[in-house]
Amino acid sequence: MHNGGFGLSRRSLLRNSALGAGAAAVGVPLLAACGSSASASGGVSSKGLKTSLPDYVPLAAGTKPDIPSVTGVNGALTDPGYLNYPTNLVKTVSQVPGSGGSYSAITPLWGSIPTAGNAYYQAIDKALGAHLAVNPANGNTYNNTIPTLVAGNKLPDWIQLPSWWNASLNVGELAAGKFADLTSHLSGSNIRKYPNLAAIPSGGWEAGAWEGKLYGIPSFVTGQAFAGALYFRKDVFDAKGIDPADVKSADDLYQLGAELTAPKANVWAFDVLWLMIQQIYKVPSGGFFVQDGKVHSGFESPQMIPALEFAYKLAKSGYVHPDALANDTSNATQRFYSGKELVQPGGTGGWNVMDAQSGRAANPAYVRGAFPLFASDGSTPTIALGPSTSEISYLNKNLSSSQIEECLRIADYLAAPFGSYEYTLINYGVEGADWSMGAAGPTYTATGQKEANEQTYQFLASPQSVVSNPGYSSITQAYCAWSAAAVKQAYKPTFWNMNVTVPSRYSSVSTAQEVNDIITQVTCGTKAVGDFQAALKTWKSSGGDAMVAWYQTNVYDIYGAGQ
Repeated sequence: MHNGGFGLSRRSLLRNSALGAGAAAVGVPLLAACGSSASASGGVSSKGLKTSLPDYVPLAAGTKPDIPSVTGVNGALTDPGYLNYPTNLVKTVSQVPGSGGSYSAITPLWGSIPTAGNAYYQAIDKALGAHLAVNPANGNTYNNTIPTLVAGNKLPDWIQLPSWWNASLNVGELAAGKFADLTSHLSGSNIRKYPNLAAIPSGGWEAGAWEGKLYGIPSFVTGQAFAGALYFRKDVFDAKGIDPADVKSADDLYQLGAELTAPKANVWAFDVLWLMIQQIYKVPSGGFFVQDGKVHSGFESPQMIPALEFAYKLAKSGYVHPDALANDTSNATQRFYSGKELVQPGGTGGWNVMDAQSGRAANPAYVRGAFPLFASDGSTPTIALGPSTSEISYLNKNLSSSQIEECLRIADYLAAPFGSYEYTLINYGVEGADWSMGAAGPTYTATGQKEANEQTYQFLASPQSVVSNPGYSSITQAYCAWSAAAVKQAYKPTFWNMNVTVPSRYSSVSTAQEVNDIITQVTCGTKAVGDFQAALKTWKSSGGDAMVAWYQTNVYDIYGAGQ
């Protein structure tokens, strides 16, 4: 699978896969608190972080990918592809990293929590040369668990905080008051003491930075964090002799709808395509855009109205499945598998082994494909980069300098590259006891399934994500080829990878819920574009304009756009 369970958390996979039918434009990016929630201080940007960022030093040794990373534009970088799991497990850490220390840690877990002190945990402690007491907590309630620890002054030595909770957990405030500043340990050439950490792309470190300082250790970093792709049933297209590369504009896509739709056969061309229509029409991603030095809401971009008009036109065309128009997103994937819908938007995390297996269970001929990028008017397409990661861990400020260095050596071990000896131990456990090597790579034993199959240590540190689909090499090849083309068209949205402080008075207006609800209805054909314009006018006068002005003065004018 994509990142094959080898680099992408189950939670991240679910979040990426869920992007699709009902997705609406968001008025502003996810906002992160830094200092008090009422603080008026700004954020951080690549410009402010330049002297603090670690050197990026790709590994010279280690496992060699079958499909190397491709460098794109604006910092985009594809994840390397592996057609098979390496059988020669190269060691990348020459010495035991720990020096006998003992550390507590907490991570979220969206799965069954393993028994504490099991043999797998003991094997990891032995390899690390330290006792790392990882305490996985229920990921579904993790955002409630952390405030309790903070209130009781019981934060562990090492803690993982998903960035989508930055605002509600006041992570910026925690960074300044509770977490260790790692800048002197990791900035510039200092990180070269930790070769596996140095091989993590720079964007990952930006995601864990606050006010120009490095606090976070990133996991599951990617240089191709795209919101999604426009997928099609490749098996059906092949049978019909349709080449998706012939779709080069919005008009071509609309005409394809007529060719594919056959209501009497219970087949419609499209799901609601709003997620990808925004990309096709170049609606600014991230909620803002800058023109002539002025910050504007993405809702007001010149591309927004034409994009909505096309979405409404599709909704009224008869080419969109009726259940999709009824905003039924729960059955969208099954409609695609069964061939009732032939074109669908979706997160890139859903293009993997599990998708192939589920699709083929519904139809043995099932093959997923993705359209090459195209623009609405046939011009050069673009695609926005998302955050380099949403998984960041932090060390407790109370640790001594020597303890921090020991933890960083441990993190370097945890960040060993895909297919290495260390990676295999962390992800699969001990050979024989927890896994055995099969044709498609390590296969868990019954014990390994219970003790080593849940991601815990990976949330503290992990290597750059990879693309790997054991037993389904054609998926890896297709996904890597699509990504290699996409990174050549990538751009950084306004305030990309920036952690921004926002006053609490804008917490409601920042969601723009009323506007987004209208957008969903327009894309489903139950509201008109004029309704969006009316909702936008209300949002602007109810605080939207004031929030944009705050971003202008407190973020852009001081820190730039993060581009």
